Amino acid sequence: MFTKILYPTDFSDVSNKGLDYIKQLREGGAKEVILLHVIDERSVEAVHRYGTESSFEKLENMMKEETEQSFTKIEEELKKCGLEVRKRTKIGNPLREILKTEEEEDISLIVIGSHGRSNLEEMLLGSVSEKVIRKCKKPVLVIKR
Repeated sequence: MFTKILYPTDFSDVSNKGLDYIKQLREGGAKEVILLHVIDERSVEAVHRYGTESSFEKLENMMKEETEQSFTKIEEELKKCGLEVRKRTKIGNPLREILKTEEEEDISLIVIGSHGRSNLEEMLLGSVSEKVIRKCKKPVLVIKR
């Protein structure tokens, strides 16, 4: 039923709780997990606008490197359970990139944390997760704090 899972993560504690649920879904027939981290374009926009081209490239490379390091631990855990794992890092609007990946990958389930990393996001259900719930076409498993 849920063979291909999209796991958008910001590496927050709530997001990391999703791993336990994904592992349990393996027993129910899950085969593949697409790890997705979206670097919010707003976090790099100021450097791009007011910094030099080299400072922007350095920041972008640093963020991608940190993402890859964080992905490695998650990937190892999921592979131990027998799941196939693919990793995707994008720069853009998190909601748009999650919805775009949902379409591109033809996933069967999205597993997402209820709240993001920032305090601002925690004021609501989690602005990204709330919008994903409303706008995506596939089922969503929301992981609470």
